[in-house]
Amino acid sequence: MAAPKPNPVSEQVLQVIKTCQAGWTVLRRRGPSQIQFWFIALAIGIAAGFAAVFFRKGINSLQAALYGTEDVHFLHSFAASLPWYWILCLPIAGGLIVGLILHFFTPDGRVRSVADVIEGAALSDGRVERRAGVASMFASLITLSSGGSSGREGPVVHMAGVISTNVCRYIHADGITGRDLLGCAVAAAVSASFNAPIAGALFALEVVLRHFAVHAFAPIVIASVAGTVINRIEFGDVTEFVLNTPGALQFYVELPAFLILGLICGLVAVLVMHSVFWAEDVGTRIQTAISLPRWLRPAASGALLGVMAIWFPHIIGVGYETTYRALSGSLLLDQAIIYAMLKAAALAITFGGRMGGGIFSPSLMIGALTGLAFGLIATATLPDVSGTHTLYAFAGMGAVAAAVLGAPISTTLIVFELSGDWQIGLAVMVSVSMSTALASRIVDRSFFLTQLERRGIHLAAGPQAYLLAQLRAGSVMRPTGDRRSPDPDACARMIEEHLYVEGSASLEAAMPIFDSAEVAFLPVVTRNREGELEQIGALFHIDALKAYNRALAATAAEEHS
Repeated sequence: MAAPKPNPVSEQVLQVIKTCQAGWTVLRRRGPSQIQFWFIALAIGIAAGFAAVFFRKGINSLQAALYGTEDVHFLHSFAASLPWYWILCLPIAGGLIVGLILHFFTPDGRVRSVADVIEGAALSDGRVERRAGVASMFASLITLSSGGSSGREGPVVHMAGVISTNVCRYIHADGITGRDLLGCAVAAAVSASFNAPIAGALFALEVVLRHFAVHAFAPIVIASVAGTVINRIEFGDVTEFVLNTPGALQFYVELPAFLILGLICGLVAVLVMHSVFWAEDVGTRIQTAISLPRWLRPAASGALLGVMAIWFPHIIGVGYETTYRALSGSLLLDQAIIYAMLKAAALAITFGGRMGGGIFSPSLMIGALTGLAFGLIATATLPDVSGTHTLYAFAGMGAVAAAVLGAPISTTLIVFELSGDWQIGLAVMVSVSMSTALASRIVDRSFFLTQLERRGIHLAAGPQAYLLAQLRAGSVMRPTGDRRSPDPDACARMIEEHLYVEGSASLEAAMPIFDSAEVAFLPVVTRNREGELEQIGALFHIDALKAYNRALAATAAEEHS
């Protein structure tokens, strides 16, 4: 007798019941801890939001006190009426204070910023330096208030990382949790700085964590919204920039112009980044050549900035007034070009002198000026098929910033949220895509990753490049006396032939030796008090490969969970 055919409907019902039972089990076992984690993310978001708002208000208050103006949004216009010696002396005094802060509270006299947060996420389980981070925040506050030419987002992002690091240490968070909480803090800080909740969340995922794992999305969004609420309670629900003229776009005819603008902005972004790196190298060579104390280096840069600001006060601080004027189209062509060049030079001097601040806001200003200059030329050349030149300013602003940050998605959304005008989206997207595609081929993907590459930290190529640097030979080796250890006499002969690695060395240093020597293992040594080598174990090639594979698998599991 034939068996009865299964009923498809009853099978589906049973499957739904099993799924619900499995879901209830997961909710009962993991739900309370997950909800608790979301509350921690919310608390971090609120704290980072307040930190960003206080930092912004601190800059405004100190700028108003130092320059004697009530409205810092028009600081550049007001500064033009001040005595020249005041404009000159303020950045020098600010640089001196910055130099002393960094000299006494950081080991290398360098300001911590977004690149260090990215490094902390990749290599330090989501932790950043706390003491140096707090010192960098105060140094950046002084820099931006006294005439330095940089942005406020870099120190705010690192300060948010300090907040999440303190929480991680308190709750003994593991690597995945630490990175998620760091992403929450960064998202809240960016959102609170720019009133941009969507862009803040995506910035944390795209730039800092460098993945879009589902498990990290919900807590980061919660923190980002919390940061935005803090911003709107203090400043109201207003956008940073307003496009006063209609953003009409002659779609099919004008799009090639935005493609060209994107390529030009990509080249401008590369020039800005390379000028900063060149200034840092030149500053270091000059400091070494004349034996300049490191605490005087920011003051020397402050003197150069002061001289520039006497004739061109628009380089002072973040530069929002000039950005406003570019986006409203109230600058002439020669002004837009000259101001962009001078802002890039002032930014390079600020970074080269190791003063504080970030690079995002200056890149917005340079991009707006570049876009305005291009728009003035384009609309004058083909007036019948062109929209408003201010639309080019918005597209240029996003294109340069995206290429500098290496973050096309979050930067595009930041431009949308800063302007409140979603009609400009097509032009911005086209320009951003071209600029990032070009710039990422010339530098190591972004300004921050190129900074790390210059320090010998290889994050731009992905986990397959930097995971080897995290694994130490001493943690992977087979210790001396292990039954699987090689013959001691063979190890002694290899040490005499200088075929060995030290226990503190990374697998990044050991793997090339395996390839060149074509050996199955390497003795692992340490140095005693007399400086003599003592064998403590043996690193096998197969063990190193297994450890590397496990690290890659863990990273892939985190990014796809």
